[in-house]
Amino acid sequence: MDKYYLTKERLEELKNELDELKNKKRIEIAEKLKRAKEYGDLSENAEYAEAREEQAIVETRIFELEELVKKAVVIKKAEGSDKVGVGSTVTAKKGDQSFRYTIVGSYEAKPEEGKISDLSPLGQAFLGHRVGDSVTLATPGGQAMYQITKIE
Repeated sequence: MDKYYLTKERLEELKNELDELKNKKRIEIAEKLKRAKEYGDLSENAEYAEAREEQAIVETRIFELEELVKKAVVIKKAEGSDKVGVGSTVTAKKGDQSFRYTIVGSYEAKPEEGKISDLSPLGQAFLGHRVGDSVTLATPGGQAMYQITKIE
């Protein structure tokens, strides 16, 4: 995937986490490693092994965050658009029930809060459609049909 769709707020959260890891956590781990080395024999030094493991986890996360930030595309509110896109909030009916979903990037998806990924089956089904369109998707329980009633 070349692009990561994020809201401006989520991008800021990720930048803050990256800054924290690079400027605080790295220094803490370096201090732990330095102290652990002072205990001598590294082959049986549990504190050294723990610090090295923590260092690997932090460096992996730093790499992930740098990639995310570099490839981030800020989601702009799709105001005035008559088609569903990333950033749109869709109201749709399924049978007698009405549902409201906001289409977000996969790193912000929280289905329990109504934020669905543009890569999810439902998110993909909605993309590009207009008010009045019906979308059908296969679910474990069979076919599900949604009628789009509103796009914000």
